[in-house]
Amino acid sequence: MKYTLKTTDANGHPLTAPIDNARREGAAYAPRTIETLRCDEHLRAVLRGEKHLLFDGGMGTMLQAAGMKAGALPELLNFSDPDVITGIQRQYVEAGCDVITSNTFGANAHKLNGAASVEDVFASAVACARAAGARYVAGDIGPIGALLRPLGTMSFDEAYLLFKEEVEAGVKAGVDLFIIETMTDLAETKAAVLAAKENSDLPIFATMTFEEDGRTFLGTNPEVAAITLDALGADVVGINCSQGPADLRPFAKRMLNVTDKPVLVQANAGFPHVDDEGNTVFDIGAPEYAHAVAEMIEDGVGVVGGCCGTTPNHMRLLKQLIEGRTPQLRHHDPAMYVTSAQSCVTLPVAGHRIAVIGERINPTGKKRLQQALRDGDLDYVVSQGISQQEQGADILDVNVGLPEIDEVKMIQAACEQLQGSTLLPLQIDSTDPTAVEAATRRYAGKPIINSVNGKRQIMDEILPIVAHYGTNVIGLALDEDGIAETAEKRFAIAERIVDECERYGIARDRILIDCLVMTASTNQAQVIEILRAVRMVKERLGVKCALGVSNVSFGLPARPLLGSTFLAAAFGAGLDAPIMNPGSARFMDAVRAYRVINAEDEGSADYIGRYAERTDPYKIAADPALALAPKTAAAPTATADSPTNEDPIARLVISGRKGEIAATTKELLKTIPVMELINDHFIPALDEVGVLFDQGKFFLPQLMASAEAARVGFDTIKAAMPAGEIADKGKICVATVKGDIHDIGKNIVKMLLDNYGYTVFDLGRDVDPQAVLDAVRERDVKLVGLSALMTTTVTSMEETIRLLHAEVPGVKIIVGGAVLTPEYAKQIGADYYAKDAAESARIAEEVFGS
Repeated sequence: MKYTLKTTDANGHPLTAPIDNARREGAAYAPRTIETLRCDEHLRAVLRGEKHLLFDGGMGTMLQAAGMKAGALPELLNFSDPDVITGIQRQYVEAGCDVITSNTFGANAHKLNGAASVEDVFASAVACARAAGARYVAGDIGPIGALLRPLGTMSFDEAYLLFKEEVEAGVKAGVDLFIIETMTDLAETKAAVLAAKENSDLPIFATMTFEEDGRTFLGTNPEVAAITLDALGADVVGINCSQGPADLRPFAKRMLNVTDKPVLVQANAGFPHVDDEGNTVFDIGAPEYAHAVAEMIEDGVGVVGGCCGTTPNHMRLLKQLIEGRTPQLRHHDPAMYVTSAQSCVTLPVAGHRIAVIGERINPTGKKRLQQALRDGDLDYVVSQGISQQEQGADILDVNVGLPEIDEVKMIQAACEQLQGSTLLPLQIDSTDPTAVEAATRRYAGKPIINSVNGKRQIMDEILPIVAHYGTNVIGLALDEDGIAETAEKRFAIAERIVDECERYGIARDRILIDCLVMTASTNQAQVIEILRAVRMVKERLGVKCALGVSNVSFGLPARPLLGSTFLAAAFGAGLDAPIMNPGSARFMDAVRAYRVINAEDEGSADYIGRYAERTDPYKIAADPALALAPKTAAAPTATADSPTNEDPIARLVISGRKGEIAATTKELLKTIPVMELINDHFIPALDEVGVLFDQGKFFLPQLMASAEAARVGFDTIKAAMPAGEIADKGKICVATVKGDIHDIGKNIVKMLLDNYGYTVFDLGRDVDPQAVLDAVRERDVKLVGLSALMTTTVTSMEETIRLLHAEVPGVKIIVGGAVLTPEYAKQIGADYYAKDAAESARIAEEVFGS
């Protein structure tokens, strides 16, 4: 790399922790609102949802039509061919576009890699857009082009500082707003939104791109994207690229259902294909495009434009659609949303639903976890999260507080690893405000912060974090005088917390109150007071309630019996979020039974599936071994009636438990031959993971966690065997084609194929066709994987395919990338098209198994 990033200041303080830094400097929290933004009244009306706004269309495809050479870096054309850039943008202005997007999509230091400075690119790009007569210039910020941890090596802080550099360059160049677009990683999108929010006072528009299954490349769905980005402070949220407007309409409607913010859609003009003259063209013309966009406008979409393949003609018709009309008035039903990058727990304001918060990642009283934290053994922490997901938890509480460890670093690392291995949202639990902010800032989703209380100091420390990052929060009903004895006094503290939250702009649908469970053995009279307090909070304050239910039985015999009885009573009082051990069969029996009574379990389907034709639940409570494993969508690992449940390798691979698999593999090698262990245990387990991925029950992080667990197992086998005993499954070259510097997809394919046991040669990005041919010949490679993200570089892919087929006729070629379709891949001569990394592994098995 030709750039250097600093993550701390001269005093060692983090450059990416604004609340913590402000606390050191004694600065007050300053909320960001539409009224505080630097924009004119027309744009402010757009942000309030009172006016439509029209963005421009595709730049890359217009540049290609204007003769841009394959492989040219579009951002450098701002210097070499400014008249071409301005000419295209002027066409969009003349078509009626309100917003012209600066030609800076790839203008971050990672992608530019020393070819030009970020500041110079933005200055030149904005000057081009101004020369075109733009009413508003949007500073365009695209993906960095590198995977963030835990899938990749780039940290959140590094991503943030790259985006910060772009934001500062955009502000200096004079942009009117920022458009963060074509994002697939929610963590990366969050870094970009925070960079724009914390380093400018300009409006922020943020869009993500979704595949046909309604998920981004890394598994985020439209609801999670809209909820998280809305909470974080994006002024407009939405969708761009990937598909045509009719295909994106259902995804836009899903966003409209969970946010009151304006929704932006910039669709492609369909899918690309090669015409008779060899040009890449798109299949949706302006009239058809406008007709589909008109339907989205009727749904409530307020901001429109275009992406790949859209032209000034497309935008001209959109201008006619919105001219003289105002957006549809809309208001979604309020709810508490808690999200991870892949899933959302919804607790509607109007109604009563239950979310189980798993309590097991907390070192209090757990010697094994304490030692794991001291040793930095995050595999054990992750295994606790996976187990609770399998047992039926909806949210995971994460507390790693031990006096002898660096809690700030540990909670960041634990949350990062948990996000890569489980689907569940997290509750960030710490008494250290710096640790709370460190984890919250880098969390890809909308978490719960646990917790504040009625003490003035605690509220002053934690509520600014809750407000700044748009999180949910638990408020404990205690203050400087401790835990109140009566329901009335607990309620008074809760009311004070709610009032203080509202002063920070934290709405009631983001607040949980914990009325604090005391032990019946020593505080028996207070048990009823706790239930009374829950009822009072629910009825008078209209917020959600949480309780640590297991405390009630401490010091008494038959704890599950007493605890589950109290839990049922608490549900009747209005408890929404029990903080409990989901591994307690008696507790989970009570939860599942209540969900039937509360009409959450539609048709009693889960209850019937779990308890029909089975041992009586009371016997299950007495002997947990009789219970079946969960079958919920959140826990798609093997079930007790599945063969894989009896296979320890399958269980560990499917759940991604890499910390446990080495020892298990060594033990099995004592009785199972090597190839039998690989072919009858590891490979079927990986195949099952692929099925779960195809079914939408696993997403890329879980796929890679399973592959990593398998790799640890394979490495254990190799280390125990004589050299050469395990045959190489085959040699594969992968490369991003000439002119394309986007290598995320290629890197993921390499990781997965490595873990399947293939020898993979990574040729890198921007690879010349001749270099691919030379590598294939030199290494006797039988399969080549080529990747391209940009339409403008597909010609390089076609050239590479043509050269390989001519010079090494026996080689097979897989192609993949956002701009490709199976039909397009066939047109350019590829042997296979892979929509994702899992498909690449299946193709490799077909090629080398034949």
